[in-house]
Amino acid sequence: MSRIEELENEELYEHFRYVANEGQEPLRVDKFLMNFIENATRNKIQQAAKAGNVLVNEVPVKPNYKVKGNDVVRVVLAHPPHENLLVAEDIPLDIVYEDSEVIVVNKPAGMVVHPGHGNYTGTLVNGLIHHIENLPTNSNERPGLVHRIDKDTSGLLVVAKTDYAMAHLSKQFFDRTTERLYYALAWGNIEEDEGRIEGNIGRSLKNRLQMSVFPEGDFGKHAVTHYKVIERFSYVTLVQCKLETGRTHQIRAHFKHIGHTLFNDERYGGDAVLKGTTFTKYKQFVDNCFKALPRQALHAKTLGFEHPTTGEFMRFECDIPEDIQLCLEKWRTYTVNQKE
Repeated sequence: MSRIEELENEELYEHFRYVANEGQEPLRVDKFLMNFIENATRNKIQQAAKAGNVLVNEVPVKPNYKVKGNDVVRVVLAHPPHENLLVAEDIPLDIVYEDSEVIVVNKPAGMVVHPGHGNYTGTLVNGLIHHIENLPTNSNERPGLVHRIDKDTSGLLVVAKTDYAMAHLSKQFFDRTTERLYYALAWGNIEEDEGRIEGNIGRSLKNRLQMSVFPEGDFGKHAVTHYKVIERFSYVTLVQCKLETGRTHQIRAHFKHIGHTLFNDERYGGDAVLKGTTFTKYKQFVDNCFKALPRQALHAKTLGFEHPTTGEFMRFECDIPEDIQLCLEKWRTYTVNQKE
């Protein structure tokens, strides 16, 4: 029996699926997958390929297969993905608002929104299904979710409790009628008091764990971020960001693109001293700021949407968390001392 026939007879579950960009240069499939799958080792990917569990365009391939533009790469295994085996967990949730249709949660930094590779427990979804039974699932089989924020971004999320609420809220996010305001601390002095960043956002062609901006529009999806400066410090700027679109890593990618990477954003290089002096004392100061705020300086502060059943526009705010506040205080003190 051929491997293709075996695959047809086995009950296999798709764990990962990626479509190579049209401009993808030939790259070994094991290296290609390593760029996508966080925490995966090349050896594990090679073993999966040798076992016939890595498919390109529905055909099992060896680890040295060269992925080309538009190839569909899938990893299939005999057991379901962990994210499909959701376990309810009694996790404390900071609930800002709840009724029969929706729940608004203030997510702390460090909490993953839904189970995925390397994070199968302790997620917001694990806590939600313990708190609420029979949450509706979205098109990705994720209970209650109509949008999400990154693991190390704090702030507000709305969750749907009924199928009707999910459809209604999803349409609002699609139609861009929701209100989402973020506070971010960015490296450098942003000269304009307010501005607009526009540029398609898509998976980076060099580092698949990053998103890149493609200003020519040749890759990615249309994305627009509006910003307003809230406070200026010596070498960083606090800004309010209003999302017109909601792409993965949108604020992080857009601000890196304009030369103002978010403070301590490790994935985008913001965890290095990008602006300032070369003095050892200054470097020590920045390191102390990194310790006070051990993640990207990004907080989803305001969330507004139309209630699915009442039609009322509801607007929620949450305080800037302690770690960002502590970092801002350090920069305020430093800036005042610089001027004296």
